[in-house]
Amino acid sequence: MFYLVLILLICSVGINIFIFQSRVKQRTEVKYIRNKLRAIIDEETGERLLLYTDDKYIKSLLIQINRLLEHNQKTVANYNNIELSMRKMLSNISHDLKTPLTVILGYSEIINNDKNLSAEKVMSLLKTINLKTVEVLDLINRFFELVKLESGDKKLNSSRVDICEISRKIILDYYEILINKEFEVAIEVPEEPVFVRGDEDAIERIFNNLISNAIQYGSDGKMIGLKLRTDENNVYIDVSDKGKGINELHKDRVFERMYTLEDSRNTNYQGSGLGLTITKRLVEQMGGSISLNSVPFQKTTFTVGLKRIRF
Repeated sequence: MFYLVLILLICSVGINIFIFQSRVKQRTEVKYIRNKLRAIIDEETGERLLLYTDDKYIKSLLIQINRLLEHNQKTVANYNNIELSMRKMLSNISHDLKTPLTVILGYSEIINNDKNLSAEKVMSLLKTINLKTVEVLDLINRFFELVKLESGDKKLNSSRVDICEISRKIILDYYEILINKEFEVAIEVPEEPVFVRGDEDAIERIFNNLISNAIQYGSDGKMIGLKLRTDENNVYIDVSDKGKGINELHKDRVFERMYTLEDSRNTNYQGSGLGLTITKRLVEQMGGSISLNSVPFQKTTFTVGLKRIRF
């Protein structure tokens, strides 16, 4: 009996020692986690919690904390990208507004102060003022359209749309411009109707943005292409040109807010940088996709994919 009691006592002491050591180790691990988290937050590092432990609860806690840290770092990175993008957008808007507004102010002062101007000269200056005013209004309207799209305030309607009919209509709208600029026009649009589900006004805006973009930036190639192709589930619209194109360094950025190539800041390639961003948002709101493939001075193609319907 004595030996049984002694064995039980020894076991009890051993268990208590094990529990004590486990608690000490657990406290040490929790203390490490606390201190490391504090350092990561205070120093804003991208570290993770790395700790070898046999405790399954500590392991589970570490996994969830690291998931939270990763999510937080992605959120911070996204916020920083948006903030940088907004700063660039505001900077570019200021630039694009300043130029026409300076012209408007300067020409209006000339008309107001120079009493010897001929009627013909006044009319010429007023025509320029009018053009620059339209330019300012267009930029402001584009900016607010993008704000509405990104905030979710602009809701698109959904209906059955014959994409072939819209294609032919839009290209006819540009017929005179293309003829005057001596562009070669390559059109591949099926004669039979092809239907997509989307907002007709938004689809027309997408066509207008892409075609005007091809005319503006692809003018060196003197060619514009519009091709409609389909598969079982999708309709693809290719708008192409043979102009200076977009090299690999810029391809992933052309859809960013207010992003423009350096050439777009001169008189030959003036652009607000909002057209393609608006186009991308409109396509995405209709559940579609847009991509770019470009070989400078050979072929640059923007491809829009929309869901096909058959009724």
